[in-house]
Amino acid sequence: MSGIIIDKLNVWFDTPEARVNAVKNVNLRVEKGQSVGLVGESGSGKSTILRALTGLIPTWSGSMEVADEKLGRKRSHRFYKKVQMVFQDPYASLHPRHSVDQVLSETLRLHGFSDIDQRISKLLSDVGLGPAFRFRYPHQLSGGQRQRVAIARALAPEPEILLLDEPTSALDVSVQAEILNLLVDLRLEHGLTYLMVSHDLAVIGHMCEYIAVMQLGEIVEIMPVKEMRELRPTHPYSRHLLESSLGYKSEDNSVQ
Repeated sequence: MSGIIIDKLNVWFDTPEARVNAVKNVNLRVEKGQSVGLVGESGSGKSTILRALTGLIPTWSGSMEVADEKLGRKRSHRFYKKVQMVFQDPYASLHPRHSVDQVLSETLRLHGFSDIDQRISKLLSDVGLGPAFRFRYPHQLSGGQRQRVAIARALAPEPEILLLDEPTSALDVSVQAEILNLLVDLRLEHGLTYLMVSHDLAVIGHMCEYIAVMQLGEIVEIMPVKEMRELRPTHPYSRHLLESSLGYKSEDNSVQ
C-alpha cells in the first residue's frame, strides 16, 4: 500500500489581476510508514501542497493519490478517515466554545465510533493529557496543551497519514521539543506516515528521513536527511538554506 504519490502537481490562485502559480510541476512520493519534510522559505508552496491534498484548494491539475485512493475534486469520507491534518496554530484550530470532550466526541461520532468514553480516555492518554483535561475549554489550556488536543483530534479516526503544517512554530520554544517528541513517539506507536511542512531544518532533521526542498513553487531537490546532516546538498538553494540555518558558509561541504 502506498502512502502519498504526487505527480506533476500544479496549484494556482486566480486573482482579478492575474493567475498566481503557487505550485509548479511537483513530483513527490512518500512511502507508507515514512516521514518526509517539505522545507523552503515562506511562500514557496509548502503548505499549499498540503491544502491541495486535503481538498481545501480546488484549483489544481496533475495527479494525487493517497493510501491507494486517487484524488479528484472532492474528498470522500474514506479519505478523511485515512488522512488527517494538524494545523500550525492551535489557538485557531479549536472552537473556543467547545470543551475537549466535545471536540473529541464529535470527531469520533462523525467517523462512526460508539465507544466514545473509552476512546476519549485513550486519546488523551496517548497525547500526554490526563482525564482532568477532558472538560476544559481552549482558553483554559496552554498552547502546547491545545496542540496536544489538536493531535488527539487528528488521531481519533485512526488515520494512516498525518499532514503536519508547521505544528510547533506557533508554540513557545520551551514546549516545541515536547510536541515534536510526542509526534515521533506516536508515529512509531501507530505506524503513521507523515508529510511535514517546516521552515526549520533542525525540526525536519529530527522528524523526517527525507527532505524535499521547495523554491518558488518547485521542488528543487529531494535528499535523505543523512545527506543534509553531512552538508551534501547538490542544489545551490538547498546549500543556501543549510548554510543559513547553520549561520556560516561551509567551504568544503563537510562538518567542521
